[in-house]
Amino acid sequence: MSSEPIFRVALRGQTIITIPRWNKGTAFTMEERKAFGLTGRLPYRVNTLDEQCDRAYDQLEARPEPLRKNTFLQSLKDQNWVLYYALISRHLEELTPIIYTPTEAEAISNYSHLFRRSEGLYLTFPQQDVMEQDFLEQTRGRDIDLIVCSDAEQILGIGDQGVGIATAKAAIYTLLAGVNPSKTLSVTLDVGTDNEELLNDQLYVGWPHKRVRGEEYDQFIDKFVQLVRKHHPHCLLHFEDFGVNNAKRLLDIYRDKHAVFNDDVQGTGAVTLATVMAAAGVTESTLADQRIVIYGAGTAGLGIARQLRDGMVTLDNISISDANKRFYMLDRFGLIKESLGPGKIRQGLQEFVRPDDEWEGAETNDKGEIGLLEVVRRVKPTVLIGCSTQAGAFTEEVVKEMEKGTERPIILPLSNPSKLHECTPQNANDWTNGKALLATGSPFPPCKMPNGKEYIVAECNNALIYPGLGFGAIASKSRSLTDTMIIAGTRRLAELAPALKDPDDALLPDFGNSPAVNLEVAVAVAQQAIEEGTAGVDWKKEEVREKVKEMQWKPIYGQYVYDEDGER
Repeated sequence: MSSEPIFRVALRGQTIITIPRWNKGTAFTMEERKAFGLTGRLPYRVNTLDEQCDRAYDQLEARPEPLRKNTFLQSLKDQNWVLYYALISRHLEELTPIIYTPTEAEAISNYSHLFRRSEGLYLTFPQQDVMEQDFLEQTRGRDIDLIVCSDAEQILGIGDQGVGIATAKAAIYTLLAGVNPSKTLSVTLDVGTDNEELLNDQLYVGWPHKRVRGEEYDQFIDKFVQLVRKHHPHCLLHFEDFGVNNAKRLLDIYRDKHAVFNDDVQGTGAVTLATVMAAAGVTESTLADQRIVIYGAGTAGLGIARQLRDGMVTLDNISISDANKRFYMLDRFGLIKESLGPGKIRQGLQEFVRPDDEWEGAETNDKGEIGLLEVVRRVKPTVLIGCSTQAGAFTEEVVKEMEKGTERPIILPLSNPSKLHECTPQNANDWTNGKALLATGSPFPPCKMPNGKEYIVAECNNALIYPGLGFGAIASKSRSLTDTMIIAGTRRLAELAPALKDPDDALLPDFGNSPAVNLEVAVAVAQQAIEEGTAGVDWKKEEVREKVKEMQWKPIYGQYVYDEDGER
């Protein structure tokens, strides 16, 4: 998009200033005000976008609580897309946690009580007989690049929320990768809720019914996916916040039929893989050299294990079975080992089950379960990853035991929000005498090193990679988002790690650089799609960077020309 694009618009008067895609507020020029019938609808002064951002930021600052800031920004987005994205872009590191993790979780948990205006598409189980009609009401005639859908069963840190539109995810795609917001759609798949508090809340806006499961659930989801495939075959379908029994299963069902992506499975795994690759670069080792303990074997933990395993297979040329042996997974039953039996080994974890004969003589609790400390003591892991939401699980004893077995322990307490982290970075740093290579799931201040220097703690944030992964697939019109495309994007992110130039620097780029980082990821993904033949564009690899940059949407107003046959 040029610095001054021209749009032909068919809306006038009150209509144009009530549609957020087209509203400029006080930034409409005098010529535009005359052409669109706005002279008497706006105060005299014409403001620049920068002046509007300054005003909006002052209004935002008057709201001290994060949740109030979140609701203000949501209201701004309902009024003016360009101003919303321009404001956040100017204060990226400060405001991304307000519209996304961690504040968005609080906003979703209060969704029914904060509800003011519907946004996106609500598809509800008892109304599925009109699903296609409802779908087309929202999408007919639109060019859709991205659909983000959620059944809100497992929202990080707050669990089952029944109904709550996943608009933040789509907004991050726009903010950090440049996906055009007019070509995105957020969809709530309301199949009920098992959250008793919501079911008993007279203000709950969703379907007040126990969550539908089994064959009826699968048929409902499939009906939706087939509508996407039928009407928008080239869009990216992003699955968000699905429960542990559905996330990976649905991904496996549809990944060969459409370009689908699950951030909880693949995004978390990809950014963690990039982090571990960067740490391996610091220690001058390979992925296959690592011994990896993952504490928390839910959707995120399993996604991380699979992504790291696939990275070993692709980059280090070892077999899947050999790669699986590098992992030790723990959940609420302790180490996942054979003798737990099928009743305690969740589907999907079978590849990572440890044989019992490895653990003869191991210390167990009264249930015969092997805990984290004993696993660390015997395995001597090089990498310890936490996605358990059990605050303080990485105790001083655990961390010091890990330090005994490796020169530079790689410790990644990734649980969100920050109050649920397995340990603080400062504690991990202190307990390892400044040797730990660290990344966390939420922002933390730098650690004080024993030598007086500061260690920048990398934020292992999915938003550093998933917008680029998705935009790479969108730009290349790929028929699927393949594992090798994800590995290509992940490899590029790892190459940008500051720690590769200074081993005491961060393992990932600063979040303030995330738009530039996601552009690099998108280019790598699109190039890989072209190389492996899944792309739907006729580009040469050397053209990809400029083509992707040309496709990026930017929060600028441009010039409006009134045209009865123009856009609406």
